[in-house]
Amino acid sequence: MAPPLEISIPTTTISTPTSSPPYALYNITLRLPLRTFIVQKRYSEFVALDTALKTQLPTPPPIPLPSKSWPLPFMRTSTNSTLVEERRAGLETYLRAIAETPDAQWRATSVWRTFLNLPSSAASQSSSRSAEAHADITGISDLKGGGANLDPAAWLDVLREMKARLHEARLWLGKRDGATTSQAQHEASASAKKCLVKAGLLVQTLEEGLKALAGARGLGEGELRRRRDLVNSAKVEKEGLEKLAASLALKGNTGGSSASGGGSSVAASSADRTELFGGGASRPKGRVLGAPAQETERTRELGNEGVLQLQQQMMQEQDLDLDELAKIVRRQKEMGIAISDELELQNEMLTRVDEDVTRVGGKLEIAKKRTGKIR
Repeated sequence: MAPPLEISIPTTTISTPTSSPPYALYNITLRLPLRTFIVQKRYSEFVALDTALKTQLPTPPPIPLPSKSWPLPFMRTSTNSTLVEERRAGLETYLRAIAETPDAQWRATSVWRTFLNLPSSAASQSSSRSAEAHADITGISDLKGGGANLDPAAWLDVLREMKARLHEARLWLGKRDGATTSQAQHEASASAKKCLVKAGLLVQTLEEGLKALAGARGLGEGELRRRRDLVNSAKVEKEGLEKLAASLALKGNTGGSSASGGGSSVAASSADRTELFGGGASRPKGRVLGAPAQETERTRELGNEGVLQLQQQMMQEQDLDLDELAKIVRRQKEMGIAISDELELQNEMLTRVDEDVTRVGGKLEIAKKRTGKIR
């Protein structure tokens, strides 16, 4: 069963056309599991809805529509913010009463669905049946409308769901490889295939969502390229898991036939474990000329604003490191200047000592000469 529709009227807008007096527009917000949209309606359209519901059905709506008020002659309700707010709250209560009541007779009418821009009743029932069948097979019941209705935040939610399904498939394949009974192997294989089917449907939804986001220009080119890379890497991982599941199934069918076959089965099991837990062919490292930068664990789940905040944080950290480095360089400079001054002082002292030694040496030579004459 589809979740109930969440309806609210959080804000109003005053329209001021040039050819008619101003009037209030009530912004009806409709929240679906993966989509939110806004419908603007005038009070006269609410009156038409209420009249049509009373005409088509024997029972009036759960609560009456707020009455039209005229505070003063020649004064419109749209010019009084207090009256507009009171009417907004009353209209929101009126819509919620119809949307949340257990009796669905008002919601089943075409007038109600046309008023909220919802699909027709027949299309809704058909899509509901197909969605229920889809949910029974895949367990995914919150992707009604396809990827074309995804906004950037909902797209990331679907991406996380798809990664969780791939992780579950990897775990089930690991259990399948370590199972000792045929029943446990079959159960693990079935669970892994179910997770891979879910992941495949989610990948298709992500691709449709990227096309819609690219057409709506809701994301920059760099962010779109980053998300395409995430989808492509997920597709590669899904294909690898499907090949691994097929090889495990083939090994289970042919295993134990002969001793030599048993040896090859052991070798295949080791290779499968290597591929299962992240081994396999080595990938080229480093950047390719002209290719986008590779994703890291810190940027993989971030959007444009998150990447910008991360860059700003890294720049601030680099600025702090540069400040510390500048302090160290200044201390080294001061120490160098102090050592230079000390060396100059020592050189002056050595020069004086050298002069004194030279002078004393000269006096000793003269004394020696005089002593020689006396002898």
